[in-house]
Amino acid sequence: MDSRSIIVALLLLRLITLKAFKQFETECYTANGADYRGFQNQTSLQGGKPCLYWNETFQHPYNTLKYPHGEGGLGSHNYCRNPDGDVQPWCYIADHEDGIYWRYCDIPTCQMPGNLGCFKDSGDPPTLTGRSETSNKLTIQNCISFCREQRYKLAGMESGYACFCGNDVDLRRHGEAPSMECNHVCFGDHTQPCGGDGWVIIFDTRVGSCGGNYSAPSGVVYSPDFPDKYAAGRVCYWTVQVPGASSILFNFTFFDISDQTDMVELLDGYTNHVVARFDGRKPPRELVNITGDFVILYFYSDRTNQAQGFAVLYQALRGQNTRPVDEEEEKEEEQFSSTVGPQLGGVTEKSNSTGKGRSSQVLYVITSSPGKPDHNMPGQWAGPSEATGHRAMWTIYALAALLTLTVIVMVAKLLLHITVKSPNIPTISGSDSCSQSTAASEPWIILYRPSTISLFKKKLKNHHGDLSPLVGN
Repeated sequence: MDSRSIIVALLLLRLITLKAFKQFETECYTANGADYRGFQNQTSLQGGKPCLYWNETFQHPYNTLKYPHGEGGLGSHNYCRNPDGDVQPWCYIADHEDGIYWRYCDIPTCQMPGNLGCFKDSGDPPTLTGRSETSNKLTIQNCISFCREQRYKLAGMESGYACFCGNDVDLRRHGEAPSMECNHVCFGDHTQPCGGDGWVIIFDTRVGSCGGNYSAPSGVVYSPDFPDKYAAGRVCYWTVQVPGASSILFNFTFFDISDQTDMVELLDGYTNHVVARFDGRKPPRELVNITGDFVILYFYSDRTNQAQGFAVLYQALRGQNTRPVDEEEEKEEEQFSSTVGPQLGGVTEKSNSTGKGRSSQVLYVITSSPGKPDHNMPGQWAGPSEATGHRAMWTIYALAALLTLTVIVMVAKLLLHITVKSPNIPTISGSDSCSQSTAASEPWIILYRPSTISLFKKKLKNHHGDLSPLVGN
């Protein structure tokens, strides 16, 4: 392959990537925008203050002199960044107000999939009408897990310590607000935003779940417990199956795995063959394209070190020209009426009704190929009806038992007949032989019926003519 072909191939791959992921206009896949590498250079798009260049802020803690290798995204530019793990990106400004020389950046495109936005909470009625709790150790995932266990679709955090659950948001009554209104730190983790006073930040409860089944043409899968650190001893499976796709493209937009024993694998869904494996020493450095329409994403963590995990974006492609699968052709089983901004993608769920009248959502992970026919289980028969199948199966069981019993009886009779007719009667030539023979024969004699014992005694009597008088007495 010459240099011209290589250049054409690279340009084609770049075009495919941009086309495949164009619907995800977000530039952030973390809750606090620590991964933001965009180009906004003012605190707000509407009348914001201009940011200072990071290579000219030597009087401040964060600059290129202290971080010369691009740590935290710093460099010879003035774009908003989050090098210290704050609740959202920020930058230094020239105009000091009350001694404050920095400001948060309101970046509309920096909103992770699964974060539905910041909403006004007037309290009457509340933004989310389900269960609620308060905690001085609240984190985003703590609230999400609480609402997920209660079978709610949405979880909201307010004022850093309050958690609310619900299934929908009335956008007409509770309008969306800029992200800076919801940048109060969580009481349990000061790097995460947990709403504001009278403002609630809402997340999809599928974020950070351990397992799920994705069927939409594109979506984002997060590691368990995200955006918190994943727990020890986690074993999780996610299935991505898009009917009609010729291949599925995976892009790890965020990857933080602690060591070599914690791993992420991509497997062919039909053969369970491992296509790619990543860990702390071998992170993903390029896109992964897997041929086929069914892929299993596997994650394992040991019981020692933990880290924040990963965020992987997938896009299904179709045809020889590897064009993205049209989202209009995908039949999703469930859509959230309150969906705002980038989404996680379709997840196959089963609805169960609870005693209180609320619908619950239970995730099911497919660990075998759903595209292959299932084998009949015992009690299932390819008959005209299920009842007929059960009757036919029990009839077979009864005939098999009867045949087994018949064989056992025939074998028992055969053994008895051979034993009775056997000529191997001990020959007795003396008193010692007689006593030994009798002692040796007694255990064999008592195994049979009295009629058999009598027959054996008659056979012994027929041999008395050969015995000596002492033996006869």
